[in-house]
Amino acid sequence: MEIDKRCVLGVDVGGTSIKASLMSLEGDILGMATIPTGAIVDQEAFDHITRRLVELVKGQERRIAQVVALGLDVPGPVDDHGHVGFFPNIKMDADGLLKALVETFPQAAIAFVNDANAAALGEMWKGSARDVRSFVMVTLGTGVGGGVVVDGRLVAGAFGSGGELGHMTVRPEGEERTCGCGRHGCLEQYASATGLVWMYRQECKRRGVTGVELKHDTDTLTLFEAYQDGDECAKFAVAQMCEYLGFALAQVSTVLDPEEFLIGGGVAGAFDLFRDELVAAYQRNCLPNCKETKILACSLGNAAGSYGAAFAGLQKAGLV
Repeated sequence: MEIDKRCVLGVDVGGTSIKASLMSLEGDILGMATIPTGAIVDQEAFDHITRRLVELVKGQERRIAQVVALGLDVPGPVDDHGHVGFFPNIKMDADGLLKALVETFPQAAIAFVNDANAAALGEMWKGSARDVRSFVMVTLGTGVGGGVVVDGRLVAGAFGSGGELGHMTVRPEGEERTCGCGRHGCLEQYASATGLVWMYRQECKRRGVTGVELKHDTDTLTLFEAYQDGDECAKFAVAQMCEYLGFALAQVSTVLDPEEFLIGGGVAGAFDLFRDELVAAYQRNCLPNCKETKILACSLGNAAGSYGAAFAGLQKAGLV
């Protein structure tokens, strides 16, 4: 029997590089490549990216014509129709890149998807949410992102803001800091790595103690080490994070009532340390019939975006 050599590219677009994975249609990784990038706004940048993608495909003894789907996850809003919005943290001409990809991979169905939404799709396809029809993923990194899947379909939203859980208002009064979105009291200010470090430093200042030395404004690794060592300010900051995040998840449950919440991102590396506290906060705030909703860690880590982008491409091609 002839081996099916059709394949799909999952392309994870970051601020300084692209992580690309070539996969079989079943999601087995055939090869990977990291492509350093700057601003993706001109033909030189487009050619650099497409050339490296071609090298990845040919390096796995596949022909360009065998790439039947290609998905890109991007750090910005993408609506239900695949239209890309603005990019707050990178410079990219999405239309120009799309044109270059179409010319390079003419047989491929090409899909754009928001990066957090892609991570949710990846977990649904190959991770913690396999065989789960409805779930909400929350990514706790420098900011807070999210992805919503209902009845096996990603909810991107009419304007691409579906799953922007980091901008749920969880503290409507008394917050002077301004979120990156321009508003106040967003979940992102309390549940992100940035917010967690900020709360720790504020509590140390309030108590008049020095606290542990943090290497940077998102150094939750050191903070959680202090938490394990019994640092009272670290325990306070983590408790605050769990309270705000649990409250937010409880509000989401009244609208979507998902089977699972998945926690990903860098902060989730310490999930085992704060899981029970988060579950308790959620159960204090949710409806009684929602108390058994599972809250789990993601399993794919940094690979979730590439898997999800590939899955979005396969969806566009009608192959899943």
